[in-house]
Formats: sequence, C-alpha cells, structure tokens
Amino acid sequence: QVQLVESGGGSVQPGGSLTLSCAASGYTITTASVGWFRQIPGNEREGVASIDSDGTTMYAESAKGRFTIFKDNAKNTLYLKMNGLKPEDTAMYYCAAESSSFRPFLGTVVGGRPIYDYKYWGQGTQVTVSS
Repeated sequence: QVQLVESGGGSVQPGGSLTLSCAASGYTITTASVGWFRQIPGNEREGVASIDSDGTTMYAESAKGRFTIFKDNAKNTLYLKMNGLKPEDTAMYYCAAESSSFRPFLGTVVGGRPIYDYKYWGQGTQVTVSS
C-alpha cells in the first residue's frame, strides 16, 4: 500500500520559513516524478514545484527564488523548503508522486479545471502565514 505523508506545516509570520516533508512508504520516489501542490478552499489546486523522473525541476512563478524542492533518497522523502513566506502562501500543501505524463506539473485543463496526472497524493499539511 502506497502512502505519502506530509508534515512540517504550521503557522509562521510573514518572512518566515518552513520545510515541508513528504515521507513515502510502499513506493520509491528516487526516480519518480514528484511534486508539491497547494490549495485554498474554493480555489483550484495549483502546482508549486516538481521534480520529474528525468531530474528536471519546475517551479511556479510565485515560488521561484523562495522555495526549493529536493529529495532525500536515503530517507525516501520529498521536501519543500520555503523561505520568505507571504500571506498569499497560506494554503493546504499536498505532495504527489508517480506519473506517466510528460511534465505532469504543468497540468491539463479539463472542463475548465486543471488536472495533474499523479497517481499518488498525500493528505496535506496546512501552512498559514499571518502576522
């Protein structure tokens, strides 16, 4: 049974930092396409950062220069280090893994909604940025 378990969320002040973790079990993320997404209630899920199976990393414009996605293969864990957090970063953050699509982080719009073709998703960890 594959499980992705996120942790590391919390409440921070603007300008603060958090590092989210996504521990995988029943599945090896070493060469998998993996990514971080976030969602605010009432909004569509959006991509934050990804590492594809070919090692290519991608970031949302809002994340560039502030967030870093990386893996620890020995721990079979995916991370998202977030610096310079802003109130607009407040959201539930999800990790995702395994895709047969090319650049799944970019998503496909179906019926006006973005669909991200990842097979496994975690339950999410809440990040709140406020003063």
